[in-house]
Amino acid sequence: MQAIEIRPDLYWLGAIDWSMRSFHGYATSRGSSYNAYLILDDKITLIDTVKRPFAGELLDRIASVIDPARIDYIVSNHAEPDHSGSIPILLSHCPHAKVYTSDPQGHKALAARYGDLPYEAVKTGDTLSLGRHTLHFVATPMLHWPDSMVTYCPEEKILFSNDAFGQHLASNRLFDDENDLSVVMAEAKKYYANILMLYGRQAQTALKTVRTLDLDMIAVGHGVLWRSHIEDILAAYEKWSEGVLEERAVVVFDSMWGSTEKLARAITDAFTARKIPVAYFDLRVDEISDAITEILTSKYLAVGSPTLNNQMMPNIAAFLSYLKGFVPKGRQAFAFGSYGWGGQSVAQVEAELRAAGCDICRPMVRIANVPIPEQLAALHTEIQAL
Repeated sequence: MQAIEIRPDLYWLGAIDWSMRSFHGYATSRGSSYNAYLILDDKITLIDTVKRPFAGELLDRIASVIDPARIDYIVSNHAEPDHSGSIPILLSHCPHAKVYTSDPQGHKALAARYGDLPYEAVKTGDTLSLGRHTLHFVATPMLHWPDSMVTYCPEEKILFSNDAFGQHLASNRLFDDENDLSVVMAEAKKYYANILMLYGRQAQTALKTVRTLDLDMIAVGHGVLWRSHIEDILAAYEKWSEGVLEERAVVVFDSMWGSTEKLARAITDAFTARKIPVAYFDLRVDEISDAITEILTSKYLAVGSPTLNNQMMPNIAAFLSYLKGFVPKGRQAFAFGSYGWGGQSVAQVEAELRAAGCDICRPMVRIANVPIPEQLAALHTEIQAL
């Protein structure tokens, strides 16, 4: 396990989690990484750590450069265990190190999780001199935890951004320009949608600060680092955080015997006839988190379920519960579904869409048994008139 030098006296020494397939309830089909960074200076500094099971890899990578006992400072930008989990293990190998974290939330979170350790709490505007390098701390609360902060090194023009601008993407190619940019941007969008969508206002505040910095690199907490496409990811975050919606549609459904699926296909065809791109998600086979990614920038949302035991299907209930946490305001939404005798599910879906903050743009589509061609044709016409 070798550290990778990304600048003179500056190393990446994180861990790549090739096998991770789920994170906080969303599918991570391309794995992830936990990035940590080492700065060699008069005061040797580690910025962030890794998820606890990968602590051995982190220590091995540090040892490929220096004796871990020589570390003076550990900066913890975020207390979530995928970034902070190895702090107690690290401190057992570098017993003289101090842990710098945000004041007061980072201090509180780390102390609650790991006990009384040598913490130093810092606020926005505080700096830490390492010798030739200086670290500037900026609090970014609720991006996406209360304790979150970023660390900027002006001498290197590097922002250590932790969760901001990251992706769940495992790659042995460390930088954006060494990977397929379309893949990196797609994973960055999925990451934003499933972790940060709720915190658009906080993201906008953080972006105003980031825009004032002279940047040559963004060293993220997950995924690949940005050096050639910094403007691309900043522009994308500005669009996503402002809630800019496109003329796109998302159709999400579950079906028992194919009737609700027929409605989903008719709705999809109607949007297609309007030349509106459609993302189609059958939750029997598709991932909820992929649907959320498309909803991030889509104007229209149609959600369908048959009725099972007087309720919506479990997959749709899970999807709507997950969606509601993001408060996707401004989407033009409606519910649809078939039923055999009760038919309560469609009204339940509509109520949940409304509770999530969506605007109900048309009456629910509720059809008994199997939809007939005339009903599908009428639905097609009605969708075209939205």
